[in-house]
Amino acid sequence: MCEIFGISSKESCQINGYLKEFFTHSNAHPHGWGIACMEDNEVFIEKEPIQATKSNYLKERLSVPIKVRTALAHIRYATIGNVEYKNCHPYSMKDKGGRRWTLIHNGTIFEYQPLNKYANIQNGDTDSERILLYLVDRVNQRERQLQRKMNEEERFHLLDSIIIEMSEGNKLNLLLYDGELLYVHTNYEKSLYELEKEEHTLFSTSPLDKEEWHEVVFTTLLAYRQGKRIFSGTNHGNEYIDNEENLKFLYSIFSDL
Repeated sequence: MCEIFGISSKESCQINGYLKEFFTHSNAHPHGWGIACMEDNEVFIEKEPIQATKSNYLKERLSVPIKVRTALAHIRYATIGNVEYKNCHPYSMKDKGGRRWTLIHNGTIFEYQPLNKYANIQNGDTDSERILLYLVDRVNQRERQLQRKMNEEERFHLLDSIIIEMSEGNKLNLLLYDGELLYVHTNYEKSLYELEKEEHTLFSTSPLDKEEWHEVVFTTLLAYRQGKRIFSGTNHGNEYIDNEENLKFLYSIFSDL
């Protein structure tokens, strides 16, 4: 599986130490790396389709301070989609109201029919990119119906309803930022942790140091603003558990990459 990292903070803070430790995990996730640094509605993305620990560019990038309030990082273990730049996370796009959405995903969508049509219009090949395209489409549809932009609570409730549906039978660990809120979701046991500090909250697939990391609330969409949780969604109970059929499916795809 892939690994994901994120931060939501009230003030800018340096994250080089966390990123350096996070990217050492790429020895087991060698198919690409990416970082997105966000400031309100703007995002700066850097990524490569190579193992993070073998990237000279990333080594140089981490040698200078990276200070952020919101950031996402990803290391990829390819399941769906070849090892190419276009299949590296993060993914980012604007909705029709001008709001920018940025996503990283750890997991696999085995069956969710609403995503199928995006296979013909996406830039890459991953199910993760299709998730973002679908979410933004749903936001656009709702705002057309309302004939106005949604507020943060309305956006959260829309995403909560989508995640409830999409998580059934699928592995859906993700971090998603909309310029104001950082959405967090896991439905795979012991695969996403948080470290809450006074000024910020960090998220990672596994703890990055010896501090008191705790498992993220399970099977429930959460939203953070400036390091604090402000919304908790429905506990949908759609835990993803590996099974023989899904493992065979992943093996068959991976053998073709």
